[in-house]
Amino acid sequence: MSTAPMSTAGQAEPPGACAELPPGLGRHPELGRPGRPAGLRERKKLATRQAIGAAAMRLAVERGLENVLVEDIAAAAEVSPRTFSNYFASKYEAICALALDRSFQIGEALRERPASESLWDSVRHAVLDVYAPASAAPDPEVIAGVRLVISSPALRGEYLKALSIMQYELAAAITERTDAAPAADTFFTRAFSGAITAVIQAASERWLFADPTVALAPLIEHALRELAHGMLAVLPGAAPPGPIPPENDAPSKAPRASVGRPAVSALRPARDPARDPARDDEGRPC
Repeated sequence: MSTAPMSTAGQAEPPGACAELPPGLGRHPELGRPGRPAGLRERKKLATRQAIGAAAMRLAVERGLENVLVEDIAAAAEVSPRTFSNYFASKYEAICALALDRSFQIGEALRERPASESLWDSVRHAVLDVYAPASAAPDPEVIAGVRLVISSPALRGEYLKALSIMQYELAAAITERTDAAPAADTFFTRAFSGAITAVIQAASERWLFADPTVALAPLIEHALRELAHGMLAVLPGAAPPGPIPPENDAPSKAPRASVGRPAVSALRPARDPARDPARDDEGRPC
């Protein structure tokens, strides 16, 4: 199992999101992009959704997943069961809601990064900014309760949906930033977003089972650094952008844009003195 980040309300989140893949990349079926609500009505809906999700997770940790009913969650969030059903199809979706929103927030944060940044630095900052609230180690009793909740087979399926949503949303944001072909048809954007998603998953697993407990945000930062150095270690030292050879045996459903191979320098982590003062400009330990 994996990620259970802490929400801004202090509640531990489940390992992933809990909704079917939204229609269209990077879209939530009701709320647009949870990371950036457009108006007052949308902000109120998002606040209600977050309150229901926080109540669901809190009750599941306190009572056990099997002892929590939809009516209990609605009462704790001070909404009616009908209002609950307007936002979630089940208590499992509600428990996972906060983590789902984080998946969209990463894509939204990436879209807002300066155009002058390299792709790697933009993705890295987007992820770390979203996970910044998880900079303190959780209470051991809370994290123990979270482990029990997310061990449910019912939540396992929701978690797998979360990983898909995070990968697609990040791929869509990368595509917009790089003006590449549509995300579903571009191998690099899908593979790169998959690598970032896997890093978050691996760091979250370490966080979930750490003894003593540790903060999640520094673990994700360390995992991203390992990914960057690992990629630089296996990729050629110089890979100038160039055309990708055509696929001889793979039929295309739509015309493909010409996408150049990303230079290794675009993936090279720039020095960030605030986060990593003990490394030189190439990211190597001093």
